[in-house]
Amino acid sequence: MSVSSCCLEGFQWGGTLAGRIDKLADNDAYIAGSNPEAAVMLIHDLLGWSFPNTRLLADHYAREANVTVYVPDFFGGEALPFEPLLKGVWHELDVPGFMKKNTREIREPEIFECARAMRTKYKKVGAVGFCYGGWAVFRLGAKEHQPPLVDCISTGHPSLLTKQYINEVAVPVQLLAPEIDSQFTPELKVHTFEALQKLRVPFDYQHFPGVEHGCFTRGDPELAGEREAMTRGKNAAVAWLKEFLQDV
Repeated sequence: MSVSSCCLEGFQWGGTLAGRIDKLADNDAYIAGSNPEAAVMLIHDLLGWSFPNTRLLADHYAREANVTVYVPDFFGGEALPFEPLLKGVWHELDVPGFMKKNTREIREPEIFECARAMRTKYKKVGAVGFCYGGWAVFRLGAKEHQPPLVDCISTGHPSLLTKQYINEVAVPVQLLAPEIDSQFTPELKVHTFEALQKLRVPFDYQHFPGVEHGCFTRGDPELAGEREAMTRGKNAAVAWLKEFLQDV
C-alpha cells in the first residue's frame, strides 16, 4: 500500500470543535450531531481520527446535512504526528511502516463492524472518505453486502482504490476529483466514469481544476484555488448526503 506525499502536506483550519468522544462498536469515535435517524461515517485519512480538519468537517456535515457524524479511530490509537506534516517534512516519518500496520486486510473488518453498528441504530447511513478513507467507502458500498451497509458514499482524492472496488460498488457514488492526483490517476478517473455508467448507479463526478490531492482536508487556504476547493468540496458532500439521507 502506498500513498502520495501530497496527502501528508497540510494546513490546520481554524474553528472550535463541537463534537464529543464516545464509542462506535469497539472503536473510539468523534461524534458530531444528534439526528436519531440519519448518520454518516467519516473515514479519516493518514492523519487519523484526531486531526482537527477532519473533525471540523464532521461538524459541518452534522450541522448542514442534519446527520449524526461518526469519525472512528481506524489506526488503533496511533497517528502520524501533525507537526512534521504541516511543516512539509513528511519524508522524515516512517510512512511505509505505518501503512503496513493499517492495510485493508487489517482494518476492513472493523470498518465493516462499525457500519453494521450504525445500520442497526439508524434508518439511513452514508459514508464519506478522503485519501485513505477512499478505498474504504467503496468497500462499504460493495454489492456483496446484502442488505447494504450504507445508502450512499462520497469520496475526495481517494487512495488505494482499485478498478475491482469501483466495479463492485452498488450504491450512489460521489467523487470529488482534483486535477493533480497521483493516486486517483487519469486512467482510474476514466475507468470510474465509464464503470459507474455501466453499473447504472446514480453518481456525481466533480472535477476540481488546478488543485492537488489533499486539497479537501489539508489544502493551504493561502494557495490560489485551494480555499475555494475546500468550500466547494464540503458543500458538494453536504448536498449529496442531504439528497440520499434527507427523507428521514
